[in-house]
Amino acid sequence: MAAYIIVEVDVHNPKEYEDYKKLTTASLSGYNGKFIVRGGATETLEGGWQAKRIVVLEFPNKELAKQWWSSEEYAPAKALRQKNATTKMILVEGV
Repeated sequence: MAAYIIVEVDVHNPKEYEDYKKLTTASLSGYNGKFIVRGGATETLEGGWQAKRIVVLEFPNKELAKQWWSSEEYAPAKALRQKNATTKMILVEGV
């Protein structure tokens, strides 16, 4: 069953965040992950959610998604993100 990592990101340092984006892309291939949404324009349809940046990644299953998130390949990118942005991240199984 497909799994999705859904992320809301508030970037504090756009210059260094660009490095994060490059590293993240390279780290996904070994886990069959791909971007579905990567920072496109958002529009609030209900509620008070004022999202800054939304990212959605798709993986074949939740195990691969979790392996990627805790991998050595992603670790340098994760450290950059945590240093340069505030993030909310969830893992959701698809249907």
